[in-house]
Amino acid sequence: MGVSSRTAVAVHALTFLARWEQDGLQSSAKIAESLDSNPVLVRRILGLLRDNGLVAAAEGSGGGWRLAKPAEEISLYDAYAAAEDGASVLPVHAHPPNQGCMIGRHMQSVLETEFAAAQHAMEDRLAQTSIADMLRHMHQRERIASRSR
Repeated sequence: MGVSSRTAVAVHALTFLARWEQDGLQSSAKIAESLDSNPVLVRRILGLLRDNGLVAAAEGSGGGWRLAKPAEEISLYDAYAAAEDGASVLPVHAHPPNQGCMIGRHMQSVLETEFAAAQHAMEDRLAQTSIADMLRHMHQRERIASRSR
């Protein structure tokens, strides 16, 4: 199945919250507007992020969402782990292959070894980039885009 769009939504929401942190709490509707998405979906993802200690919520009038810790301390891996809930990017066969075939007999274990190594490499890479890094990239791209207008 691979990574769902939940990771992208989580990173987007976290980066949005980092960008507008000085303005206080942000509503799920504002975050959803940035994503051009449904606020219900955004609240669901924010709930996963909250459950993993990445964001905090305040309910009621004037409520909203904020980062639960500095953007420098939240990695893309943190967002991935919260949003995907342990799902592997590269799942193996949905049902066991034919054990009467040499390929079928060994494919599952060989794939598991290879896919585990690939998963580890991806997680290591995601751990190297923080939400603060993402925000810096956004600012750089915005400066470049504004020069070309």
